Order: sequence, then structure tokens, then C-alpha cells
Amino acid sequence: MSSYGPFTEPYPRFSDAEMHARRAALETLMAEREVSHLVIYGANRFGTAVAWLTRWPVTREALVVVTPGERDVLLVHFYNHVPLARQLATEAEVRGAGETFETAIGELERRGAGGKRVGFVGPLGYAGHGRLVDFAGEVVDLSPDYSRLRTIKSAEELEWLRVGTALTDDAMRALQTEARPGMTERELGNVVERAYVGRGGTTHIHYFGITPMRAPSVSVPAQWASTRRLAEGDVLASEISASYWDYPGQLLRTFSVAEDPVVLYRELHEAADVAFDAILECLEPGATAQQVVDASVVIEDAGFTTRDDLVHGFVGGYLPPILGSKSRALEPVPDFVFEAGMTIVVQPNVVTLDERAGVQTGELVLVTNEGAERLHDYERGLLRIA
Repeated sequence: MSSYGPFTEPYPRFSDAEMHARRAALETLMAEREVSHLVIYGANRFGTAVAWLTRWPVTREALVVVTPGERDVLLVHFYNHVPLARQLATEAEVRGAGETFETAIGELERRGAGGKRVGFVGPLGYAGHGRLVDFAGEVVDLSPDYSRLRTIKSAEELEWLRVGTALTDDAMRALQTEARPGMTERELGNVVERAYVGRGGTTHIHYFGITPMRAPSVSVPAQWASTRRLAEGDVLASEISASYWDYPGQLLRTFSVAEDPVVLYRELHEAADVAFDAILECLEPGATAQQVVDASVVIEDAGFTTRDDLVHGFVGGYLPPILGSKSRALEPVPDFVFEAGMTIVVQPNVVTLDERAGVQTGELVLVTNEGAERLHDYERGLLRIA
């Protein structure tokens, strides 16, 4: 077993070489944008850049001050979270945040950042942004640049990600094995979480959509679990992401409940499977976003449409490219070229034109020089439970 990685005790750790490479990449980005100082912000377990740079997963609030040639300062709120942050974020000087932005401004002032170009990454709120503008000469949003930086995964990141995808597979396996008529969506969530929480996994999402196959009224999973109970003759659509720290898998599957699927759902899923295969076929370095959208036209050819993003980058945020199908594009197809090392969710969520029935299928894949590699090993197809 290596001295770093997913199974290091008592907490998993990336290697020093990995962390130094991340810091160097960030300094290169700052130089390109002519930014002399950088503020990285996260709050309420949101803001991946903090953990990526410091090893500290954001809890209530965290802010990192970055200046080339100086040690990073990590400001952590609440104060009782500081001891663990010091144990994990060994590259940074960890302090209690106090009044977070005033403390950060004080550190920036000590570094001579007043009146300079200062960058920021993360979900900086109105008040924090305003305070930074008042202090600095110019404030530059580097969040899109950071997202582009995260599109390519390192070898160590992929090692962690394979843990997250395995936990996600096990969660879906538990759902298929243990779900029964009479169980509520809340109980399904409990089944799913028991598959990974005891093994160090956390919940990124688990969404369920239940509707009768012969009289459907739900085409996509819901983001909040209801008291709706499974019944014989239902269809259950699911989207599950179990995460290993900030490295989640993503797996989408549809199940018929205690009966074989009716013709409509077989046709919906057949279109989804053909679209999935067509997209994977063209996912290789040099492929364009337009080629991916064109590959999905089999959905419209079959007389259906979609109700979610067809493809999106994932892990390290909800990353580019974010693509809809031909009949449900929220914005023009971007001028985007796929590269080796990108991790992409392919999810042809095919629905009827009246949006009363739909299926979920798809998963996280890795773009390699040999084409798309499936990171999940869960059975494909329109499946059955009970």
C-alpha cells in the first residue's frame, strides 16, 4: 500500500508532489491573468477549490489567501474546526477566521495587496465581493479558469475517483437488491446510504423518481425524497453519486418494479442506450462538443426528447462542457474540444414529448487516448427490482 492515497490512515491524503503540482498550476494561472494575490472561498461544504489546494474540505466557511512566494493562509470558521484543519491542511498556515472577510483583508493588507489586482475563486457572496472591491484596485473572477484547470484529472485524482465510483456502484447495487414494494423514497435513501457511509463515503446526491408504468406522471427523479411508496407496476428512475471526500461517482439507472417493463419504457430506454453508445463512440481526444450533440440525435429520431443535461464534466465541480440534446439546448453548443484525462457524465435522460414518462441511464466516464473508459462496472440496461 502506498504512503498516500485513498486508504491512508487516519485520513486519506494526496502526496506532497501532487499538492505541489496543484500550487504550481495555480501560480501559473495567476501569472497568466496578471493577478498578484488570490482569495479562495467556500462555505457550507461548497467550494471545491479550498480542498483541492489545502486538503481541507469546507465545513461552515473557509477562505484561503494565496500569494506567490508566501505560505498560504487558511482561515477556518468555526473555531472548533481549526484543530482538524491544522491536522489536514499541512501546507497552509491555519487560523481561526473570526470575522472572515475582515481577517482576510488584514492578511491581504499585510502582503501589500491594497490597490493591486486581486483574484478570487469560489462562491463569493455580495458582501464579501464588495469588501474585496473596496480594498483592491481591481477584482478578477478566476472561477472559470479554475474550473478549466479541474477538467483534467491527475493519476492520483483518478485513484481516489475509482473509490468514489465503486462506492456509487455498491449504492446502486443495494438499491436494486433491497428495494421492495411498500418502501418510501426516504427508505430507499437509507438503503443507498448504508452501502457507503460506514466505509468512509458521503452523499453527493441520491435522487429517485417513482411513477406507474401504465399511467406515468413523473419523467425525472426528484431532488428531495417524498413519502411516495413503491408499488408493483411502478418504474423507479434513480441518480446516485456517492463521494469519497470530493471525488464522487455518478450512476443513473431505471428499474421496473416487480413486473417486466411495458412497451413505452422499453422504447424510451432503447433510445437512451443507443444515444449512450453513440456518444461514447465519439468521446476521444480531439472530439468536439458539436459531435457529441450530433451523436445524440437518435433520441429525436425516435420521437423523444430530454429533460436534463445530456453530458457534463464532473468531479471538482459541475464542469464544462454542459450540453443539451438537439431538442433541449439551453444555450448554443460551445466551441469545446475534449482532451485525455477529462471525466464526463454521459446521461441520456430520454423522456416523452409531453414529459410524463422518462428513463435515466448513464454514468461517469474517463476520456483516454484510446477513447472513453467506463469508470463504473454496474450492469447497463432497463433493469428490474423485487
